[in-house]
Amino acid sequence: MEAVADLIRRAASEAIMPRYKTLERRDVHEKTPGEIVTVADRDAEAILARGLAQIRPTAAIVGEEACSENPAALDGVMRDEVWLIDPLDGTKNFAAGEGPFAVMVALLSKGECIASWMFDPLAGRMCSAERGGGAFIDGARVRTDLSGKAAADLIGSVGVRFMPSDIQVEVKERMRAFHTILPLSLCAGFDYPDLALGQREFIVYWRSLPWDHAPGSLFLTEAGGVVARSDGTPYRICDGRSGLLAARNPHVWNTVAPMLFS
Repeated sequence: MEAVADLIRRAASEAIMPRYKTLERRDVHEKTPGEIVTVADRDAEAILARGLAQIRPTAAIVGEEACSENPAALDGVMRDEVWLIDPLDGTKNFAAGEGPFAVMVALLSKGECIASWMFDPLAGRMCSAERGGGAFIDGARVRTDLSGKAAADLIGSVGVRFMPSDIQVEVKERMRAFHTILPLSLCAGFDYPDLALGQREFIVYWRSLPWDHAPGSLFLTEAGGVVARSDGTPYRICDGRSGLLAARNPHVWNTVAPMLFS
C-alpha cells in the first residue's frame, strides 16, 4: 500500500504540480467534445504506469488517457489483476488553475476493486482503502457518521449534465425537496472523502466511468457508506449502466433514493 502511495505522490510532484497555474495553450487539448486532457494528465499516467508495473508486474495496466486513445483497452479491466489509473481527476479544475483535483489508482481483481488510493496534491491528503481492511486518510482509520437527519435537511450534490432530458427534468423537480443542493466539485477524488467526512450526505452521478468511481466507491463503502445504482442494485465497475447514488450511510441512501428516483 505504501509503495503505491509513494509512487502517486511522486507523479503529482513531478508531472502535475509544476504545471499548476502554468499551463500554456499548447498544453491543453480537447480529446472529445467538452472533455480536455493536459500534458500533466499524460505525463502523470506514464509515471504511474511504469511504477505500477514494477510494484506488481503480473497486473495489467488500464489508464484513462490510454483508453481515450484506444477504447478497446478498457476491455482488459476484467482480467485477473488490473491497475486502473486516473492520473488527474478534475482536469477542468486543474486547467483553470483551480481545485480540487486528485490522482487516483485502483487495484482490481476480475473487475472488483480490492484496493484504492486517492491523493489530493493541494491538501497533501492521501486516502486509501483495502477491501475488508477499512478506509484511511493519511494512515488514520475513517468511519462515517451513522446518524440521520430530516430528509429536507440533508446536504448533497446532483449531477444532471449527462442525464437524458426526460430524467433530468424529473430529477430537477424532485431536488426541490432538499433545502441545500451544492454544485458538484467536478472531482470524484474529492467527493468521496467529502462524503466520508460528513461535509455532504449524498451525491448523485449519472455517468460512472470506472476510473472515476472504482477508487472512491471502495473507500466510501469501507468507511461505512453506500454506493449503488439508483434502483438499489450494487455498483459494478463495468456493468455499463448509468445513475449512481453515493451516500454517507445506509440511512441517508434509503432516504434520498426514493425522493429523487421513482
